[in-house]
Amino acid sequence: MTVAGWLQALLILTVLVALHVPLGDYLARVLDGGAHLRAERLLHRVCGIDPDREQGWKHYLVSLLAFSLISILALFGLFTCQQWLPWSLGHGGMPWQLALDTAVSFTTNTSWQNYAGEAATGHLAVMAGLGVQAFASAAVGMCVGLALIRGLIRRSSADLGNFWVDLFRCVLRVLLPLAVVFGVVLIGLGVEQNLHGAHTVGTLTGGSQTLIGGPVGSWEPVKLLSGDGGGFFNASSAHPFENPSAWSNAMEILLMLLVPTAFIRTFGRMVGSLRQSWTLLTVVGILFGLLLAAGTLAQATHTGTVATAAGGQYEGTETRIGVNGSTLFGVSATGSADGAGAASYDSFSSLGGGVLLAAMMLGEVSPGGTGSGLYGLLIAVLLAVFIGGLMVGRTPEYLRKRIGYAEMRLVVCYALVAPTLILLFSALASALPAGRASMGNPGAHGLTEVIYAFTSNVQSNGSSMSGLSGNTPFYNLAMTAAMLLGRYLPMAFVLALAARLAAQRPGAVTVGTLRPHGANFLVLTSGAALVLALLNFLPALSLGPLADGMH
Repeated sequence: MTVAGWLQALLILTVLVALHVPLGDYLARVLDGGAHLRAERLLHRVCGIDPDREQGWKHYLVSLLAFSLISILALFGLFTCQQWLPWSLGHGGMPWQLALDTAVSFTTNTSWQNYAGEAATGHLAVMAGLGVQAFASAAVGMCVGLALIRGLIRRSSADLGNFWVDLFRCVLRVLLPLAVVFGVVLIGLGVEQNLHGAHTVGTLTGGSQTLIGGPVGSWEPVKLLSGDGGGFFNASSAHPFENPSAWSNAMEILLMLLVPTAFIRTFGRMVGSLRQSWTLLTVVGILFGLLLAAGTLAQATHTGTVATAAGGQYEGTETRIGVNGSTLFGVSATGSADGAGAASYDSFSSLGGGVLLAAMMLGEVSPGGTGSGLYGLLIAVLLAVFIGGLMVGRTPEYLRKRIGYAEMRLVVCYALVAPTLILLFSALASALPAGRASMGNPGAHGLTEVIYAFTSNVQSNGSSMSGLSGNTPFYNLAMTAAMLLGRYLPMAFVLALAARLAAQRPGAVTVGTLRPHGANFLVLTSGAALVLALLNFLPALSLGPLADGMH
């Protein structure tokens, strides 16, 4: 990476660290306790919700699943009936398999798109469908994160809060205000904002080109802040209407990382230990730094005479953003579970694409998605604490809560969901004729594209390598199953874990208690996250991007 590239990364990360403090403190203040807003009270009455009644983990989970099911059905109806709705721009309804895949994709905060954005959805589908679910699905992740925090700080309690109260607060007090503010900023930086349809313009060579307008400026902060990542256009943030300059590119990177890092600060505030939040933020910084360094090295030096002569992997990269900006964007998008793209990820070098794949395989911890990043990180912490406790021969504890057999069983179940689903669905796609028929590339690279697709689906990321044609009955249905299982099974284990922790009475801190801060803890937690991913996925990475990179 050039000096300018490192300066850009340093500037973004410096602003991020500065902003995460006030935003994280604000989240802690407004998301847990206090009076309800007038709009929230109105929603409570309309929906028949008692905001003062707390829920146990099973009731909390049922509410979460019911809301998600209603969201899927609403989106499915919107996509299949689009031709009869206003602002459809002449688009017809989606086939049912594609409509189901898309509805599940945005409800699970994955935003995998088996369609070209501007060629399949009108403005109403984006604003009333995808935009609403981008907020709602992000809020669901934040709700589960809040429930786990409450499990760590409550004593002898059977309750984890009220899902509906948490949901409305996350949307109305956090995501919506942030989207309004940063929407104005992005529009000021040149992102398009209108309700125009397609119009034809003349080119300098005497030809013609069809350009499509739309509410891009109001959509862009929604997709970035929420961890949604779906592109208004097929090219996503590589399209100049979505990302017109290096300044807008830097702003979009910042927005992808902002809420997940701020939520770490929120955790520190709520547990009463800012030292904890700085420690976890350091772990995230270590993992992100390793990914960025590896991705930069791979994109600058790997594969072929042309790339070496040009000084990087320019093929598939927008010149206004460059190799450095595209690499930083890609690592941020896969590390934050956002899934947006400012370049073609299929055009990354074999090892560069492998870095993006590894960022997702880490399990949404660097810094991960909105809410999901925090509980994924805390799972890695609990694993590290358990290993540390075994090393000193005492019962593992974290924040004065014992991590025993029952708690570790849930931690292990959570950790096994992603590798089991990713490897299972990748094996099925590689073995079945219907799966192989969509592979545009043979050999190791084709396998990488399949593994990347199901990793993106299971980990709620949504980014893709475009060499795989996903809009087939097999992939639409297989990806639907992968997204549902990959999103909601881990949430169920997290809520069950939170309930067990909340039911405990805090223990006493002794000289033998592992201190959850300091160099030892940083190394242990970072190592646990890396080793867990490597042990699960090293064979798949060896057959895919590593084998492809050796050619």
